[in-house]
Amino acid sequence: MAEGAIRHSKATLSVAVTGIAGPGGATPGKPVGLVHFAAGLAGGKTIHVERRYGDVGRDEVRRRSTAQALELLLKLAVEYAVRA
Repeated sequence: MAEGAIRHSKATLSVAVTGIAGPGGATPGKPVGLVHFAAGLAGGKTIHVERRYGDVGRDEVRRRSTAQALELLLKLAVEYAVRA
């Protein structure tokens, strides 16, 4: 998703988030609190991170996920600024 956002827009940075915030939706291989993140930088770099927050409540999973997504964007923004 992050790479597609870069390819199909004029964006320099992108982030994509998917997972199971709960309380339902879990399966044996995808427990509540499992979240995948991808951040993309124009020019080809993509970072993928998996987090397993556990069953800490939907709001907490979303809060932590927002912080993680912003952290990945900041990391790539700094790299982009250094590169420019």
